[in-house]
Amino acid sequence: MVQSVSIEQAVDDVLARLPAHIHLGLPLGLGKPNRFVNALYQRIAQLPERQLTVYTALSLGRPELGDGLQRRFLEPFIERVFGDYPELDFLADLHRDSLPPNIRIEQFFMQPGSLLHSASAQQDYVSSNYSHAARDINAAGLNLVAQLVAHDLQQPDRLSLSCNPDITLDLLPMIAKRRAAGETILLLGQVHRDLPYMPGDSEVEREAFDLLIDEEEGSTLFSTPNMPVGVQDHFIGLHASTLVRDGGTLQIGIGAMGDALTAALLARQADNDGYRALLTDLDAHYWTPLISREGGVEPFAKGLYGCSEMFVNGLLALSDAGIVRRKVYPSVALQQQANAGTLDESAQVGGISIHGGFFLGPRSFYQRLRDLPHSKLAEFDMTAISYINELYGHEELKRLQRLDARFINSAFTMTLLGAGVADQLEDGRVLSGVGGQYNFVVQGHALEGARSILILRSWRESGGEVSSNMVWAYGHCTIPRHLRDIVITEYGIADLRGKTDAKVIEALLNISDSRFQPGLIDLAQKAGKLPKDFRLDPRFTDNSPQRLQAIAARHPRLFPEYPLGSDFSSEERDLLRALNWLKSKFKLTEILELGKAALDAPEPSEYPAHLERMQLTKPEGLKEDVYQRLLLAGLKATAQ
Repeated sequence: MVQSVSIEQAVDDVLARLPAHIHLGLPLGLGKPNRFVNALYQRIAQLPERQLTVYTALSLGRPELGDGLQRRFLEPFIERVFGDYPELDFLADLHRDSLPPNIRIEQFFMQPGSLLHSASAQQDYVSSNYSHAARDINAAGLNLVAQLVAHDLQQPDRLSLSCNPDITLDLLPMIAKRRAAGETILLLGQVHRDLPYMPGDSEVEREAFDLLIDEEEGSTLFSTPNMPVGVQDHFIGLHASTLVRDGGTLQIGIGAMGDALTAALLARQADNDGYRALLTDLDAHYWTPLISREGGVEPFAKGLYGCSEMFVNGLLALSDAGIVRRKVYPSVALQQQANAGTLDESAQVGGISIHGGFFLGPRSFYQRLRDLPHSKLAEFDMTAISYINELYGHEELKRLQRLDARFINSAFTMTLLGAGVADQLEDGRVLSGVGGQYNFVVQGHALEGARSILILRSWRESGGEVSSNMVWAYGHCTIPRHLRDIVITEYGIADLRGKTDAKVIEALLNISDSRFQPGLIDLAQKAGKLPKDFRLDPRFTDNSPQRLQAIAARHPRLFPEYPLGSDFSSEERDLLRALNWLKSKFKLTEILELGKAALDAPEPSEYPAHLERMQLTKPEGLKEDVYQRLLLAGLKATAQ
């Protein structure tokens, strides 16, 4: 019988019923009951005879405020958007490398880039595929699972795992087996009033939990505000959108490049003439044979099915636009009929248009899910990560559902021989984690008609220094080159499947930035991987930001800065653009260059609202005066 308890009573009960070493499993991302976790953490920190190991991923914290202009911008925004979100105490201690000696935090995925400098986080990182996480956590001795859940007043005996059925559903049969053998393993839930109640596989009986915290959580849900999508990302999304086949399957990730892909697919559907005109202006006919064979540029007559470990805001936008609407069904017989177009109309009611394992997004995304009628929400099935990320288990059904799948994931570096880097730096420090990327790449090779697509920016700029994301060699890879398939940058598409090394190198050079092509060619030739007389096709020797900017300027409506909406005010959008420009162009140590930029700044009277937002209307002292001049210079340089 489930017990209803307070947070402190839950901590007391856990300590009384479990052995000295508590092995706590928490969902990744949004589904953590932070207040309970903090109470247990603080209690065990005072009990040296007890131990706590936490197994989790993607522990979410507010962005670091930083100093100077960044802090002035972020502080009011974070207060407005994150409100009373309860931070995880262990996360702050991880950042300071000050965990209590009897507590460890093991994560298989980190908030990207946030724990690069935490020795304890780096040392206790577990490199594990997302679909293996339940297996590995269970084997480590898991004896407590704690999770936020949603409830529906119309169904008092049921709860929804909502944002995080992903690993929990895979753990439940493992837990049942261990319990049958006599082990004590507790499941604890806490209702969050703002979590959308997701029907389907994520629904469980209240009695599935041993403890339910009776203090309904009402604090602000952690959200990920939509960030601006620049020209570079928009062209990446445009190219990727041409390879999505009508009637197929789509998986995408979070971030600006995912939003850019969504924007391009929306344009392909709703503004097809403009979409095609942009492709013509881009001179994309070079890839016409590949696009005709693998994708298309026409609107979606059949629609897409979404099968993505993360149910992202972009998939919901595509569903709202009627692009993601192809339904799949829970049996081989029904799915065969659906594929053949002979499924009885009455059987179509229970179809699913999106399978997701977890969700995380902006506040508007959560609100949209809460507002949807049950009939529409029932088309989105939040389910076990093993169902989405793997083919084994119901393989015949999955193959029938996942027609012409396009698994689109991001990387930050590619080697010219086709290896992708997405999770870790050369020195071993982990940026994020492998997550499910490997799983989707493998499915791209294993499913008939499927393709794995890695997307990345061909170059980056920091402190005025520009470097290539296409490199000859890198000391680590996430996706080995024997699994190379399709790679996309803002400059085009490289189809690498089944190609020789020389052809792979050429295809990747074709989509590299022209500033780096000569050096990359030289390295490949010195290694004996390219002929000494190799020459690039002239079509690809003008891969420059200036060329793309000129094309974008001729098609402005297809390059929205916030295609999925924004939590930023109009002044904040201008300020963010200016601050990003300053960060990319200048190092704070380059006083002379900063001084020149400040001298070229416009008068304060041109941007009164922006200066007021940054509390720089009346600078006090030299430091604030410099801040004001730099900010004005950035606003002028990025004015739209």
